[in-house]
Amino acid sequence: MLDDRSKLLLKTLVERYIAEGQPVGSRTLSRASGLDLSPATIRNVMSDLEGLGLIASPHTSAGRVPTARGYRLFVDTMLTAQREQFAAPSLAPDQPQKVIANAANLLSSLSQFVGVVMAPRRASVFRQIEFLRLSERRLLVIIVSPDGDVQNRVIFPESDYSQSQLVEASNYINANYAGLSIEQVRDRLQSEMEQLRGEIAALMRAAVKVSSEVLTEAQEEVVIAGERNLLSVSDFSSDMGHLRRAFDLFEQKAQLMRLLDVSSQAEGVRIFIGGESQIVPFDDLSLVSANYEVDGQVVGTLGVIGPTRMPYDRMIQIVDITSKLVTNALSHRK
Repeated sequence: MLDDRSKLLLKTLVERYIAEGQPVGSRTLSRASGLDLSPATIRNVMSDLEGLGLIASPHTSAGRVPTARGYRLFVDTMLTAQREQFAAPSLAPDQPQKVIANAANLLSSLSQFVGVVMAPRRASVFRQIEFLRLSERRLLVIIVSPDGDVQNRVIFPESDYSQSQLVEASNYINANYAGLSIEQVRDRLQSEMEQLRGEIAALMRAAVKVSSEVLTEAQEEVVIAGERNLLSVSDFSSDMGHLRRAFDLFEQKAQLMRLLDVSSQAEGVRIFIGGESQIVPFDDLSLVSANYEVDGQVVGTLGVIGPTRMPYDRMIQIVDITSKLVTNALSHRK
């Protein structure tokens, strides 16, 4: 256990390092902490903190920087968030895709780091399907989800259909299958196939296939905004290896999905610090995340990804406010 003096010096060191990005020496700590201690005494305390794995010396300099373990202790026991007034615009109720994209941009612009939002998890259900003939054996399938999200896909059926046949098929599908999950439609289709006319049956199979693909893709979507902000962060701009690893994470969305999925398993704002576990794969990145809801049900996760040297108190507020904005926008759509 740390005594009060050690805690204050660690808190001061972390705050100074976050603010300035430079190793913190004993003279700086002596002035910033307000403690009437000699530089030698502070050096002894820093040596003890280093022995506990809470701070480290990056080179031969007398200064120290926080480790992942030091950041974790700071975040869990010393962080005092002072509420700021953010000029955060409301997210107008709209198609979910627009709300999610706007939220990612908002997180990025407020934090000056990277905003990430996992698209809402939803049942694979469609409200309406329409077919539009583009040319011979080339159709546009328009799929409308229950929450009004619209997806389009081009398909190439084996047979050619007139627009009147396509209208008849879409009317039949919407009248008999709208509101059912794709799994339910697939089950009913197997038992009713013999009773359906040939063109309707073929279009039904095509509709089920493309709807399943579209809704599965939507569930796996992660929207990312502000990757270029990392170019102006000294922790990354001075080390191309760090920057390359960060951009690799954004390109490998499956890994990012796993990270967001882990962070969705808890309430409130969560902080994941790189280097303390396998959850965040890189020592120099941290994630501040929170869930958002639709009508009282958790459906997704959003957050800010930035350097471990980030102002965590401000990031907590940004993520908390944005999660509430997204919840409000998606829960009150007309």
